[in-house]
Amino acid sequence: MTLHVWNSLSNMKEEFRPLVPGRVGMYVCGVTVYDMCHVGHARAYVTADVVYRYLRHLGLEVTYVRNFTDVDDKIIRRANELGVSSRELADRFIREFHVDMDALGILRPQIEPRVTEHIPDIIHTVEALVAREHAYVVDGDVYFDVGSFAPYGKLSKRNLEDLRSGARVEVDERKRSPLDFALWKTSKPGEPSWPSPWGAGRPGWHIECSTMSTKYLGETFDLHGGGKDLVFPHHENEIAQSEAATGKPFARVFVHNGFVNIDKEKMSKSLNNFFTIREMTGRYTPEALRYFLLGTHYRSPINFDVLFVCPACQASLARADVEGRRCPACGAGLDEAQARAAVQFPSLEEAQRRLQYLYTTFQRLLLALGQGLTGAGEILRAPEVDGLLPRFREAMDDDFNAAVGLAVLADATRLVNEVLDNKEGHAAGLVTSTAQRLREAIDTMGEVLGILRCPPEDALCCLRDRCLACRGLDAAAIDRLVEERTAARKAKDFARADALRKQLGELGVELMDSGKGTSWKMK
Repeated sequence: MTLHVWNSLSNMKEEFRPLVPGRVGMYVCGVTVYDMCHVGHARAYVTADVVYRYLRHLGLEVTYVRNFTDVDDKIIRRANELGVSSRELADRFIREFHVDMDALGILRPQIEPRVTEHIPDIIHTVEALVAREHAYVVDGDVYFDVGSFAPYGKLSKRNLEDLRSGARVEVDERKRSPLDFALWKTSKPGEPSWPSPWGAGRPGWHIECSTMSTKYLGETFDLHGGGKDLVFPHHENEIAQSEAATGKPFARVFVHNGFVNIDKEKMSKSLNNFFTIREMTGRYTPEALRYFLLGTHYRSPINFDVLFVCPACQASLARADVEGRRCPACGAGLDEAQARAAVQFPSLEEAQRRLQYLYTTFQRLLLALGQGLTGAGEILRAPEVDGLLPRFREAMDDDFNAAVGLAVLADATRLVNEVLDNKEGHAAGLVTSTAQRLREAIDTMGEVLGILRCPPEDALCCLRDRCLACRGLDAAAIDRLVEERTAARKAKDFARADALRKQLGELGVELMDSGKGTSWKMK
């Protein structure tokens, strides 16, 4: 199979051929660091992470660059509100970003450039655009002349005249066209600034990514990623200023992930309908959020299911039905903290259940191989077992279809259970060699998808604890009830033992009795 990728530039699926055989230059637009990241950010960077992981799996040498915008109007405004410097605010949220990304199992790029560390490079790019007459200076500001770049609109597939007539930008009589955008901005008093040929100022947003991507990957590189919201104007402007400055093609392939929607609207800070990654990973395992995001093809939108459960009457309602933080079923009023705590996320609960099954099966597989036995080359159900990795690679070669890849992984765990459930009548070496082959397949798929990377015992313990926390339960209290039931059984007080089993069942606890004692898990 050959990797095919949907290229937003051509609007079609193409065979992916690196500019330099065996090597890939990959750039992904990073965050503007003024606040905590939300689930929409998680989707963008999980998508990029799977692309990065799969390219490396194919044996390609990948140079991955993801930037930080650490000077910007939003950063300056937020820093002023908090009474700190822009640098201090940016440093804080870069640290928070890394905490979130590390928790989600997102590999760090080799290069994470910051805008403030590349001001001379940015000035050099702007100078080149002015010299080529693609940019002009007005009162210390420098603007890109969109009309000077004939292919403008080739990524977003927008006509220049239509864009001009429908431009919804702030009127600035100094600009030649309302579509022209700032490359360099004169700083206001008290704002961060750097000296330049046009006076003290700071970069515009779009020029940052053009400069940093080409600095580390060359004037033409292989792959540029980001969310669909960046297609216009950000990526369109990147293409225009980069190609105008160098006279060469910019990124050869653009990969854009779809939105995360809540109540059919894009999750975003501007709409105030977002949930931070930290909120989600405080209630559910980070791996559950990653699993949920992988379950839909990256180009398709994801609807983030949100359910409101009234703490007063326990009524389950769509979040959109709850207005003014008041339950329409019983009229109970809630403050903001209570309203957010009353929200549940069925999709993440389902993701945790699926992960619990995967880890339970993987733990069973590792225990079966724990004796260090080696099997013969022959395996059971060879066509199915040997077909797992080719099926997985076929899915990933089809525009990084991780959702189908997850389905193949689920088939692998099903095979594990079927082989181990029906090992009687088969030679031990035959079963062991089959289990070894299945482990290799699961390890490979898990590495590419970025899941099943934890020791199963630790992961299952974490999944159980998060499930308990969501239900307001305590593991120690459940252990005491289980011990009390065990004592009742030993005393042959079966009525009491049955009553305790029923009580635990009502709490969502499933008991497993064996010769070694009683264990439990959440249903």
